[in-house]
Amino acid sequence: MVGGFSTPKKDKALKVACGEVVKTGEILIRGMPAYKAGVNARGLSTIYALCPGKVYFTKKKTSHGRVRTFINVEPLQKSAK
Repeated sequence: MVGGFSTPKKDKALKVACGEVVKTGEILIRGMPAYKAGVNARGLSTIYALCPGKVYFTKKKTSHGRVRTFINVEPLQKSAK
């Protein structure tokens, strides 16, 4: 364990929860291939928000029969003045 190299990395994880409010460009998931970018989210291994809003998850079955979890961002409503 010289230099701590045998400890697992902790940066690959889900960074936000369902219902949480995020800002534009905030990282939602890092290094988890089970999750895919959905509405108002972009990226492959690091998925980030394209607009400020609330996070929600959806599950869809692909054409190959796999179930994928998509992470989406619902935009915040602008207040009418």
